[in-house]
Amino acid sequence: MSLINEHYLKLTKSYLFADVAKKVNAYKATHPKADVINLGIGDVTRPLCPAVVEAMQTAAAEMGTPEGFRGYGPEQGYAFLREAIVKNDYLPRGVHLDASEIFVNDGAKGDTGNIGELVRWDNSIGVTDPTYPVYIESNVMCGRAGTLDGGRWSNVTYLRCTEENNFTPRLPDHRVDLIYLCSPNNPTGTALTKDELRKWVAYAAKNDALIFYDAAYEAFIRDPSLPHSIYEIKGAKKVAVEFRSYSKTAGFTGVRCGYTVVPRELTASSMDGTKRYPLNEMWLRRLSTKSNGTSYISQRAAEAVYSPEGKAQVKETIDRYLDNAATMKAALKRLGLKAYGGDNSPYLWVKIPGEAGSLKFFERMLYGAQVVCTPGAGFGPGGEGYVRLSSFAGKAACEEAMRRIGAWMAR
Repeated sequence: MSLINEHYLKLTKSYLFADVAKKVNAYKATHPKADVINLGIGDVTRPLCPAVVEAMQTAAAEMGTPEGFRGYGPEQGYAFLREAIVKNDYLPRGVHLDASEIFVNDGAKGDTGNIGELVRWDNSIGVTDPTYPVYIESNVMCGRAGTLDGGRWSNVTYLRCTEENNFTPRLPDHRVDLIYLCSPNNPTGTALTKDELRKWVAYAAKNDALIFYDAAYEAFIRDPSLPHSIYEIKGAKKVAVEFRSYSKTAGFTGVRCGYTVVPRELTASSMDGTKRYPLNEMWLRRLSTKSNGTSYISQRAAEAVYSPEGKAQVKETIDRYLDNAATMKAALKRLGLKAYGGDNSPYLWVKIPGEAGSLKFFERMLYGAQVVCTPGAGFGPGGEGYVRLSSFAGKAACEEAMRRIGAWMAR
């Protein structure tokens, strides 16, 4: 008899963003004339930049010729993209990586969810709270998170990020094996400083822990003092895996391409502590078994992001999203709402006025202003009392959303 993985039964019935979409679609079905503005799910709205489109068209044309056709590509990614990543994303910041340490994927979400396969199921984990749901739910699926009690998982250390500590996670007072960090953070929109990141690298080195560092939003950083990569911190290559994505950087949510960095210096211990194993080799072995790589066309598109034209065009797109965030943040503050993030991130973390829970506030805003937000409770127990707003809509839509929220609150 086939037996299910019972850990899946511990998950909530649906993924956070799917549940939000379901409620929004239900509202639209019963209010067909409503013009709903979605500032909830973090999907982009601006089209691919011209340099990327041209690269995709060229690559597609190549694939239509006998000379240019390509079948299965290298599981780790084509050398032309991995070398471009090293040259453009890391060397300018004084980080020396080899192309063999770069693993191209179809977006950061998959690798952040799958990286836990390299380590034992009974490792303890630490996550910022609030947090991106994938970090915890992927660990629930293999049994690593433990059991749910009062909204918290028994084998998870929650690193509270609150208004009082400026949404900066504090080091745990005990040993944690696996640590998930995201900077700029989803959902709070805040970013770790180099001094704070040094503390985490030192903690991981002292406790023989692994850091899984999600840098999917690093391209939004405009403060020159903030790190774009954990590898800007000395010693980080011995303790950290880093995830990057072109989804928000270059609008690749529908193209699918990103990459993971697994340094050759990074190792994990055997159960008895007598031997250490290189995670770079293990990750490549996993990919060779479970993946046929990312499409040639997507990788040529990603390569174009690093061309002079691509860099300028991508920066313009990101600047527009950041301008939206600044406009929204200023409007929310004029309405008397506390809003965080948005300076180096596309997300605003907004404190709910009054006593309403975040799901109830989401529903009230949807019905009262026809504006969609994301309820903070979906990001863990520390998210209650807040909602997340995204700046990925168009400029006019963001401005209209703020006008609507203001009118709704004034009623």
